[in-house]
Amino acid sequence: MSEAGHPLLPEFGLGAAGLGNLYAELSGDEAEGALVAAWESGLTYVDTAPYYGHGLSEQRIGAWLAKSGAQPALSTKVGRRLEPANGRPLPDHGFASPAPNIPVFDYSADGVRAGFAGSQQRLGVLSVDILLLHDIGALTHGEAHEAVLAQALEEALPEMAALKAEGCTKWIGLGVNEIEVCRAVLEHVDLDVLLLAGRYTLLEHQASAAFLDECHQRGVKVIIGGAFNSGLLAASGNMPLRYDYADAPDWAVQRAGMLRKVCAAFEVELPAAALQFCRAHPAVVSVIPGARTPEEVRQVARWTQAKIDPELWTAMRDQGLVVPEAVVPS
Repeated sequence: MSEAGHPLLPEFGLGAAGLGNLYAELSGDEAEGALVAAWESGLTYVDTAPYYGHGLSEQRIGAWLAKSGAQPALSTKVGRRLEPANGRPLPDHGFASPAPNIPVFDYSADGVRAGFAGSQQRLGVLSVDILLLHDIGALTHGEAHEAVLAQALEEALPEMAALKAEGCTKWIGLGVNEIEVCRAVLEHVDLDVLLLAGRYTLLEHQASAAFLDECHQRGVKVIIGGAFNSGLLAASGNMPLRYDYADAPDWAVQRAGMLRKVCAAFEVELPAAALQFCRAHPAVVSVIPGARTPEEVRQVARWTQAKIDPELWTAMRDQGLVVPEAVVPS
């Protein structure tokens, strides 16, 4: 089990893609209520990005910061600039009623500088605790991956290091969904932190447990996003079954069902087990589930505090649902 908390980050925070209207529209009041509930529940770290709602998530967080005077730990991302749409049709990135901006990939030094300036303006802050390079990797960029990686190493990451030296951020790192690109970057650059989304979860950790061990050995901190695999591990009732931001494949639905059955035998809710599993690895400094409404936020907080019989993890190992080398809560 990793040490309790970290000087910069709480054990659990809030992923704020939902505050940018991911999948469904959210009112400004609901978004503010979610941020208030997170602050009051001890989820005092908020992760956002210009991409989330094309600036809407950052705008809403900035409005709440100005109104409340709260000072949560903050992370945002660079790698996309927002261009005013000026009447052009908005691309569909899964955000309902986003702000009237068009996100454009830009991993140049100037693009990083301009992108961060936009975030400063929307958030109403001069600095953030963590600045992450967003969505590099082969799955995102396809044939352009090698060129993007080269520009990230030659321009984006050095410019982020300059922003850190100027006091604009405490940590720099990557915010990605792919382990391979993390390894590629770490061959060349010493990063403070990785925000890894959807790759180290209770559902899917067989290939990533060893990578987190490597991160711990070299002192790279890890933040876990997507602990519910885009909602699959927290779905109930008639909620859509999503995995990696799309309809969940059969294998994932079946495996989630097996996990849920073990949890039921121990009278534990699957989302509670999912969150606490992610937090247990010593490389992990924070887990940031997404939540949109005050009640969802408070439910997340309850899951983080739920008591779990250690025998649950033994049962999951016996059924091959947790690999032997994975760290589990003590």
